[in-house]
Amino acid sequence: MRIKTRLIHGGIDGDPHTGAVSVPIYQVSTYKQEAIGVHKGFEYSRTGNPTRHALETYIAEIEGGARGFAFGSGMAALSTILSMFNKGDHLVVGDDVYGGTYRVVTRVFSRMGLEATYVDTSDLAAVEAAIRPETKAIIMETPTNPLLKVSDISALAGIAKAKGVLLVVDNTFMTPYWQNPLDLGADIVFHSATKYLGGHSDVVAGLVVAKDAQVGEDLHFVQNAIGGVLGPQDSWLLLRGMKTLGIRMEEHEHNARTLAKWLSERSDIKRVIYPGLSSHSGHELIQKQARGFGGMISFDVGSAERADEVLAKVKYYTLAESLGAVESLISVPARMTHASIPAERRAELGITDGLVRISVGIEDVQDLIEDLDQALS
Repeated sequence: MRIKTRLIHGGIDGDPHTGAVSVPIYQVSTYKQEAIGVHKGFEYSRTGNPTRHALETYIAEIEGGARGFAFGSGMAALSTILSMFNKGDHLVVGDDVYGGTYRVVTRVFSRMGLEATYVDTSDLAAVEAAIRPETKAIIMETPTNPLLKVSDISALAGIAKAKGVLLVVDNTFMTPYWQNPLDLGADIVFHSATKYLGGHSDVVAGLVVAKDAQVGEDLHFVQNAIGGVLGPQDSWLLLRGMKTLGIRMEEHEHNARTLAKWLSERSDIKRVIYPGLSSHSGHELIQKQARGFGGMISFDVGSAERADEVLAKVKYYTLAESLGAVESLISVPARMTHASIPAERRAELGITDGLVRISVGIEDVQDLIEDLDQALS
């Protein structure tokens, strides 16, 4: 079954009790038991809910893993993964991860005794050199946020396996439509499902898939113990949203490629970062490990002042946090999504005050070009 068909027919199909084509919203907290410990698979909705179970089964199938899990946000998903580790454990984390990832590792889990070393995961030698005897996992994004650096998932999986550590990949930017890290050797993949998987700016959620059944069992224990699970209404919204993921991602990418090419031809832009451009350092690699380039673009307009001017003038781009929606969203990472990263660290990475990030929507691309042209001019 090909990916577009699997997005429609994967997982649990409808409701066998009524014939409903759509999985029902089971707005319920507890379940009647025939006797102590004798039930129909559900006993309490923190542990399992039929609507959430349908979503978790679906994402596991789409990503090619043994178990799937749904959470109240992407950060709840990541925090549950991090809660699998113990005091004194060490993590190797990508140096250009989402600001919330950096924040929760450095300011929350560090207080619980987890240590982290931040490296450029596109530099395989640097990753290998950062691994210690107490290292338990490599946590990475590819492409990264917001600099869109591309890392070799298969090569990193080989390093992780040789060192006996887990490889955890944030696949939010690419989605399982374009990229499947578990097929490339990763152990855990997670998503801020708020973004492309939901796709309509109407749900906050996180999804995790474990390749191995035992890792899945460990994750389920922590999920149930902590309890940051996704509710049935939001689970249903994700099930609905993901049905159209394929056609949305194709349109996102078409518009992003067109817009990136147009931006790269302008003399008033310092740099344009998009993996679909042949000038991108990871262009060839991403073609080997993914089926597309995604819908995210970053470009530098030269200064914070000019960035503010552009953001004030655009009409079809919504100034907002988040990404992956049908509408185009525009932001300045240094002062928005990555403001939690210290200024000196942002400077080291190249997240300048003039760097603008666009999550390219599915509007008519000519309208998007004309709007950005008038704002830049």
